[in-house]
Amino acid sequence: MDRDAPKPIDRRTFHAMTLAAAAGAALPGLLAAGAEPNARPVALRHAVKYEMVAYDGSVLDKFRLLKRLGYDGVEIASPNELDQQEVIDARDETGLKIHGTVCSTHWRLPLSHPDGNVRRQAIAGVERALHDCVAYGGNTVLVVPAVVNAEVSYADAYERSQGAIRRLIPLAEQLGVRMAIENVWNHFLLSPLEAARYVDEFESDAVGWYFDIGNIVNYGWPTHWIRTLGDRILKLDIKDFSRKKRDEEGLWRGFAVEIGEGDSDWPGVMKALAEIGYSGWATAEVRGGGEDRLQEIKRRMDSVLR
Repeated sequence: MDRDAPKPIDRRTFHAMTLAAAAGAALPGLLAAGAEPNARPVALRHAVKYEMVAYDGSVLDKFRLLKRLGYDGVEIASPNELDQQEVIDARDETGLKIHGTVCSTHWRLPLSHPDGNVRRQAIAGVERALHDCVAYGGNTVLVVPAVVNAEVSYADAYERSQGAIRRLIPLAEQLGVRMAIENVWNHFLLSPLEAARYVDEFESDAVGWYFDIGNIVNYGWPTHWIRTLGDRILKLDIKDFSRKKRDEEGLWRGFAVEIGEGDSDWPGVMKALAEIGYSGWATAEVRGGGEDRLQEIKRRMDSVLR
């Protein structure tokens, strides 16, 4: 197991949080779980998603490339078709850490699906990702908890997804792996207060948050979310988003900017991360490519994450 696991979550109730806010207390001090009076320097370890590596060769060749470019680690989707031993051997030979897995079934088989059989398959997908994470030496599984649409109401998504995740908590606790809920464009958990409450209601350190910085920019501000979620944040996904491109060219074109060229407010992000005492993994989730492209991504990460 990776010994650099995120620190345990300091539990508090949503009721207490909202009472404090209503009383006029400062949000950064009361809602940033684990925030400290004096901000600490942010120590980040840089990674990419394995699927971003468009490089001819074996798993070992790809791991060697990432190591040579200065990356600290990689994150792998699971379930997958990779040979597990080949992946482990590549990790051991290069020293490149596999810090976690990304559940690869949560869009096709959402934990909020109205069909119980589909939800059982969805749970099985997360279970596989948990086991693979242990085998790889990681400590988190990225989970999209639900999808709200015309057929699935917000309330049903909330109840079903929490029910499914509660079934998974005993296994996650047994394995020593944490399920990290990510903010994605799934029409669900759209406020940082609600996101914090959602995590806290499990009353288990096996559930935390995987904060995607660029995903928030369309409907919020990363700094607000960071200070509210506090040490519920286990890991970071790194991308950018341009509101100008969104407004002028269409919604999804907002992502058509490089890291550092959008509206994420990277200096503010780094300040907020320092305030909550975050240190850990920052994984690029952008258009991948070969060696030149991966080197450019690393350069851009270095330029904003400082």
